[in-house]
Amino acid sequence: LETITPYSNTTDFTNPSTFILLGIPGLEAAHVWISILFCTMYAIAVLGNFMILFIVMMEPSLHVPMYYFFCMLAVTDLVLSTSILPKTLSIFWFNSREIDFSACLTQMYFIHCFFVMESGIFVAMALDRYVAICHPLRHSTILTNPVVAKIGLAMVLRGIILLLPHPFLARRLPYCRTNIIAHTHCEYMAVLKLACADIRVGSYYGLSVVFLVTGLDVLFITVSYTNILRAVFSLPTKDARLKTFGTCSSHFCAILAFYIPALFSFLTQRFGHNVPLHFRVLMANMYLLVPPMLNPIIYGVRTKQIRDRLLQGNQVSQT
Repeated sequence: LETITPYSNTTDFTNPSTFILLGIPGLEAAHVWISILFCTMYAIAVLGNFMILFIVMMEPSLHVPMYYFFCMLAVTDLVLSTSILPKTLSIFWFNSREIDFSACLTQMYFIHCFFVMESGIFVAMALDRYVAICHPLRHSTILTNPVVAKIGLAMVLRGIILLLPHPFLARRLPYCRTNIIAHTHCEYMAVLKLACADIRVGSYYGLSVVFLVTGLDVLFITVSYTNILRAVFSLPTKDARLKTFGTCSSHFCAILAFYIPALFSFLTQRFGHNVPLHFRVLMANMYLLVPPMLNPIIYGVRTKQIRDRLLQGNQVSQT
């Protein structure tokens, strides 16, 4: 509490030059231990995602749509985790709590923009699995390299355009009470709640993006996997069913690890007034750190081609 006292007596101002990030209020004594956990998760995420990018780039046999989508997912995961962790660690380790107002809005934009991009990539991966399993003979003609590139570009543009209003809606608000954010990073609603003006437009827009984007994406993924499961259960042999189901299960695990913590965090930021603040802040970090850490593990372990390439690399290094 002593460390935040100098920031508590703020005067009237509009659009402050800096915000003050408190970290995880109520868990200040555990900041060092939490930082070790976060740093470990980030190290695994960086190592795993770069490894997938390197393997796909170096192995010509992996230059197919499914692995291109893996690479898109890896890049998005790297940006998502990197957008919050350096500043979070600077708070935990060096008590560096200040963040420039423009940098705060930029961080906010990157977090939500790349979240929407990642959601779109999961849709693209579900489409790829649907075509590969339900229409295997047409897979190479439907998902050509130009089509994959257009899908990737569409996912990027969707994220950029839909989230572009976020920083502008936040910037136009007057912040005349305090510039203290009870968070480790500039989360959209955490910033809006500091404004001394009507924030309903910004709040409703943010909520509509969350529900429209994730709602439609989850609906498309559900329809795709429903058709995939029908095709799987219609396969003639048990071995074929298990092999195909095993391929889909890795995607399903990654999807659950991405959407469940994220939706929980978004909803508790807006409606979870009875949820302890430190728990809300922890969850807001987890949905940005857990999927980037788990995705390379899930796809690296569950995908035979990547696993085999890793084992080959280990054998070469040992000889």
